[in-house]
Amino acid sequence: MAGLWRGYQVLMTKYPWTVQIVTAGVGDVISQQLIERRGLANHNVQRTAKMMSIGFFFVGPVIGSWYKVLDRLVVGGTKSAAMKKMLVDQLCFAPCFLGAFLCISGALNGLTVEENVTKLRRDYTDALISNYYLWPPVQIANFYFIPLHHRLAVVQVVAVAWNSYLTWKANKM
Repeated sequence: MAGLWRGYQVLMTKYPWTVQIVTAGVGDVISQQLIERRGLANHNVQRTAKMMSIGFFFVGPVIGSWYKVLDRLVVGGTKSAAMKKMLVDQLCFAPCFLGAFLCISGALNGLTVEENVTKLRRDYTDALISNYYLWPPVQIANFYFIPLHHRLAVVQVVAVAWNSYLTWKANKM
């Protein structure tokens, strides 16, 4: 297991954008195959490509930049600082990020503005509540135990499962 983690860290260091794309794509494949049970014959390759592009152009740059900003906003490696970072992350960043993600995925799916707003009203609260079940404990551990240069990697590992849920939620019509 330690060897896998080291290999993943090397890939994240050498090819961070590629890892981001693959993580988003794997999340969508898991969503389509395990959650939605589409089967390989009915797999929507276009949808996987859209989710990969969202991962590359939106998720990776935004989250990577956010962690750097957050580390400057809340300085320190104490338990108190980790708690403050988690609270700022989950109360300020997560709600905005989720809304933007759902809007972007709706737009890429060809929804009109009205359809996108309706979908956002329907799905946003569920996604945010699910976010609050998963991410606060992950982020407290991440901010307290993990150095800044490894945080995105930790998030990426957890994000495979999260992306599976989020891509299902974003693409459920």
